[in-house]
Amino acid sequence: MSLQFQKRNSGQIVLPGEPLGVIEEFVPDTGTYVKDGTIYSKVVGRALIDFLNKRVSVFPLVHGARAPKVGSIVVGQVSSVQSQMATVRIFKIGKKLLSGFFTGVLHVSDVHLRFVESMFDVCKPSDVLRAKVISEKNRTYHLTTKDKSLGVVYAFCSHCGGMLQQRGRSGLQCPRCGKSEKRKTAIDYGKGII
Repeated sequence: MSLQFQKRNSGQIVLPGEPLGVIEEFVPDTGTYVKDGTIYSKVVGRALIDFLNKRVSVFPLVHGARAPKVGSIVVGQVSSVQSQMATVRIFKIGKKLLSGFFTGVLHVSDVHLRFVESMFDVCKPSDVLRAKVISEKNRTYHLTTKDKSLGVVYAFCSHCGGMLQQRGRSGLQCPRCGKSEKRKTAIDYGKGII
């Protein structure tokens, strides 16, 4: 075990990403994650190193700090779109606004029950969408919109920036310039409920 881990005392305050030990010596527990065999703190808190049972955990200092979990319904703004995936800045979990931001990834295979060829038919940068967290693999929030209540809730014209109005199931039209666009919309698109 390296010297930096030996000097760490139980009860010491740690920050996210701080190394706590290695999996050869300890079993990772609450408030930790493992990357390349090293156990790191997931939250700001106090490290608890149980040498007897060979376990390491972190108890959060800030109670009530919210982070998305698998199964959480989140709301975010699309920051970038590529042909196979979109990046979403999550600003709300359930009905609670966050003080910071988390980043989520929406892959084309997790958008709809039917085949979708391109993410450009699903969302565009600046759209606001509602999604469900399906995985936290590699410390990245993977999202899905495979439900009628999930998808874009507000979309903006890629030509003039006006808010798009719904025309049919997935068709949207700009009242300013008349441009029609496609999105994977939530059933309550444009109703003011996010």
